[in-house]
Amino acid sequence: MGLPILSLPLICALILSTPHTTNAQNSHQAILDAHNEARADVGVAPLRWSNAVAEYARYYASVRRSDCRLVHSDGPYGENLFWGSGADFTASEAVDDWVSERPYYDYRGNTCEDGEACGHYTQVVWRESTRVGCARVRCDDGDIFVTCNYDPPGNIIGQRPY
Repeated sequence: MGLPILSLPLICALILSTPHTTNAQNSHQAILDAHNEARADVGVAPLRWSNAVAEYARYYASVRRSDCRLVHSDGPYGENLFWGSGADFTASEAVDDWVSERPYYDYRGNTCEDGEACGHYTQVVWRESTRVGCARVRCDDGDIFVTCNYDPPGNIIGQRPY
């Protein structure tokens, strides 16, 4: 039996293999499109960009700029974190990485496959989340850090994302 999805930390350190850096892929619209494609696949309403939530994400990304550590902010929002090294990863690629956890989520059991993470994916598609804001920084060591924050937060223990 899989582990409950909500007991897993929402931390992602997977490094993508095919980065494509453009400013367009870091735009609010590209980030929304990546989120909303995954949400449409499961029949969930699209997210809207929130400047207020994005401001919080920018603040927290600036905190992590010095070390690029995958440490959650423990703030008022749901949160997905991404770290990438060796390439100029985009915010859209970070969202794609979180969505790539979909095969590990079992809706019937509301669990993740043993040994796999899927809580980033479930936050992306969380029905009750309606607003998102994200930020991307190049850390002092050259690595990339991306945070997306969700309002209201998802991954509520005992509830399904959709």
